[in-house]
Amino acid sequence: MGLLAPLSALAQTPPDKSSKVRISTSLGDFEAELYADKAPKTVANFLQYVNDKHYDGTIFHRVIAGFMVQGGGYDAQYRERKTRAPVQHEGRQALAAGLKNATGTLAMARTNDPQSATSQFFINVVDNAFLDPSFQGFGYTVFGKVTSGMDVVQKIRTTPTGAGGPFPSDVPRTPVIIQSITLLK
Repeated sequence: MGLLAPLSALAQTPPDKSSKVRISTSLGDFEAELYADKAPKTVANFLQYVNDKHYDGTIFHRVIAGFMVQGGGYDAQYRERKTRAPVQHEGRQALAAGLKNATGTLAMARTNDPQSATSQFFINVVDNAFLDPSFQGFGYTVFGKVTSGMDVVQKIRTTPTGAGGPFPSDVPRTPVIIQSITLLK
């Protein structure tokens, strides 16, 4: 219980209005700006996983060239990393603040339950307006945008895929490993 208190306190501390992270992968580095002023709980959740080094050694396990690249949940042996409780869905708030599932944006992955996002995230590699919240659905919470190194994201996007681990398709044939995510500011 003593260990949980500091983590809980850190997760509730509002991060700066915008933070920047460097995502170092086996295909190169890219940087992203995170918008805590538009999706505060989502950014705090992501940064807590960064601080915990949760993402180090995880893979992009779902890569669809005409859609998005998703990672942050499995290691290179396809073992799922343990996560904390899901973060509250902030998709509508983020959309109202101007964040859309456009090319280069980061959004939280989740199951069919809109309140299920934990650590997995994806990068939109095309405009995916159908993922934005609407009257019909919750959509997916956008919380950041790639600011440099989009060429690395393009390399991930175009890597050959197939079956891998428990997944029948869309898994890079050569694992794309997230070596680390570092908070820059």
